[in-house]
Amino acid sequence: MLEGAQIGQYRVLRKIGEGGMGAVFLAQHVLIGRRAAIKVLLPALSQQHAIVERFFNEARATTAIPDPGIVQVFDFGFAADQSAYIVMEFLEGEPLDQRLKRLGLLAPSDALRITRQAAGSLAAAHARNIVHRDLKPDNLFMVRDPEAASGERPKILDFGIAKLGGDEPGRMRTRTGTVMGTPVYMSPEQCRGSGELDHRSDIYSLGCVLFHLVTGRPPFDMEGMGEILSAHLREPPRPPSALTLGIPPDLDALVLQCLAKAPADRFQTMGELQRACDALLARITANGAGAAPLALATPFAPGFRSVSPGASAAVVATTTLGSASGQPMTSGGKRTALFGGLAALVTGGAIAIAVAARGSGTGATPAAPAAPTAAPIAAVPPDAAPIAAAPPDAAPIAAAAPPDAALAPPVIPKPAGAPSKRRAASTRATRSEDLYDDR
Repeated sequence: MLEGAQIGQYRVLRKIGEGGMGAVFLAQHVLIGRRAAIKVLLPALSQQHAIVERFFNEARATTAIPDPGIVQVFDFGFAADQSAYIVMEFLEGEPLDQRLKRLGLLAPSDALRITRQAAGSLAAAHARNIVHRDLKPDNLFMVRDPEAASGERPKILDFGIAKLGGDEPGRMRTRTGTVMGTPVYMSPEQCRGSGELDHRSDIYSLGCVLFHLVTGRPPFDMEGMGEILSAHLREPPRPPSALTLGIPPDLDALVLQCLAKAPADRFQTMGELQRACDALLARITANGAGAAPLALATPFAPGFRSVSPGASAAVVATTTLGSASGQPMTSGGKRTALFGGLAALVTGGAIAIAVAARGSGTGATPAAPAAPTAAPIAAVPPDAAPIAAAPPDAAPIAAAAPPDAALAPPVIPKPAGAPSKRRAASTRATRSEDLYDDR
């Protein structure tokens, strides 16, 4: 498809995307000037009836759903070279997976807003016996919409593997045992390849998307596809609050109800889910919570890295997870030295502290602690030159005694030729819980 080529009533302007099965072109209607996106299958794939049928299934599904949250399809057919194509509306905005990569995770209020909007559009699809079966952040495209309360809404894309119900001729049914979809967002019945799945499968998948929005990762994030499918079938999901700080208990309950293994234990319709999102949004708004990005409950959970102190968010997510690859999130960044140093101190079992006993009439001058595993740190009295910490070969001791304890300071021999203005005082061991005293 070269620039200037014509497909139906549309003239190709340029290529805007490409994949393993075909390409997407920006085109313009030759008479009315309306811009559109044209998806074109590769010529070799256009000769395979099953693939073409699944490709045109997207056009049939989307044209049957009159909802502003579903991408519009204007036309479909075969080009002059017999390549199958679909003409659909050209969208300007941001895919939700790109927003997640940019922000790491979303505030609960934003995640609930997007979920309730998508649920409303999916309710319109389910009313026409259409089950999407491939809901994921990649297939939710955020566009501007002045009619929406937030000024934007998600457009649901890619009904290519949608299951169409009813008995109308030409509608595609998937054979039992065929697994189609993106593993990290698939329902248990979809993972089994069940031919009996219904609209409640989309409720599970949308729950997986909501989980990802508020935690920065899908509910099950394993190495291989088999592990992910097994987890959807058998493992209970963790509540989002186990991964992210500040998640309200009601949001945990909503997500976990979406992710129930048995369809009968989930919300039974997208309308129910939408009303639950509305109620929870109203409570969050009334409490003034959930409007800001949250931090992880476990800072060094897999797939996250710490950021510098004072940053606006405590953590950001880093991931190389593909939409259907089943690859794990990559860890971003190293553990901070703070936790490594604390572990070294606890493992070493002692802290060495020297206390200077002589001053200029103002009492004892505190000296700096020196851990056996770290370089000594010098303390600076207000009226004298720095005093070195205890010699390296001194026996390590625990934290300093309380100020009113009796001290028996031995004199530290001075080096040859050096003046002696201070002498170090010994300390006695204190209880181990003093290590955690914030004084």
